[in-house]
Amino acid sequence: MQGPFDRGRSRSHRERWRPTLPLLIALLTLPLLTGAAFAHAVAAGDKGYIQEISGINVLPFIYLGAKHMVTGYDHILFLFGVIFFLYRMKHIGIYVSLFALGHSTTMLLGVYFNVGINSYIIDAIIGLSVVYKALDNMGSFQRWLGFQPNTKIATLVFGFFHGFGLSTKIIEYNISPDGLVPNLLAFNVGVEIGQLLALGAILIVMGYWRRTRSFWRHAYTANVIMVTAGFLLIGYQLTGLFVAA
Repeated sequence: MQGPFDRGRSRSHRERWRPTLPLLIALLTLPLLTGAAFAHAVAAGDKGYIQEISGINVLPFIYLGAKHMVTGYDHILFLFGVIFFLYRMKHIGIYVSLFALGHSTTMLLGVYFNVGINSYIIDAIIGLSVVYKALDNMGSFQRWLGFQPNTKIATLVFGFFHGFGLSTKIIEYNISPDGLVPNLLAFNVGVEIGQLLALGAILIVMGYWRRTRSFWRHAYTANVIMVTAGFLLIGYQLTGLFVAA
């Protein structure tokens, strides 16, 4: 069975892949290499604000949710992988909606019922989601397993884990029970706004890139970089888990 790379370009294109894209490498791996691999960490100022306020604070929590999503490079990497070979807005909308449904459900329920997961473990799983999607884009599962796993189900399931990453951090910061539900809903609205902003930026860049001859030369390399970044995140989090144990 042919993968997207086989369908989208000729043999001569396959022979011209080059491990370039230094700017993309820097953008994807710099946060991991500079110690910023706590993918769901909240800035110290935001942490203090969350702990101090009580009551319904819709606009501040919308802002915090949007800020968290836009700066959450693990979310953005996964989203980038999800839409990498999606061209029609209908298909993009379906996959992004599944991802949003997944992380919204577990974020809201996780905080409301105080269900948290060790942050190192959940962030390692989120790193795995990046690896999985990049390998999926590369057609690896078709070659290794002989079939294509259901990408919609995978997007939804990994969305659940991304949501647990959000809920785990919120629980750690002891958000006030006063106004909890409205504030959580506002935070989730902010997350979706941030996701739309990130998606818009990704689509602009991808739209331009796909119109150039370099797309098929570098598409495989871009997904290899994503695999590398995902494994770096997994390794960082598992190292932190063993050190903290």
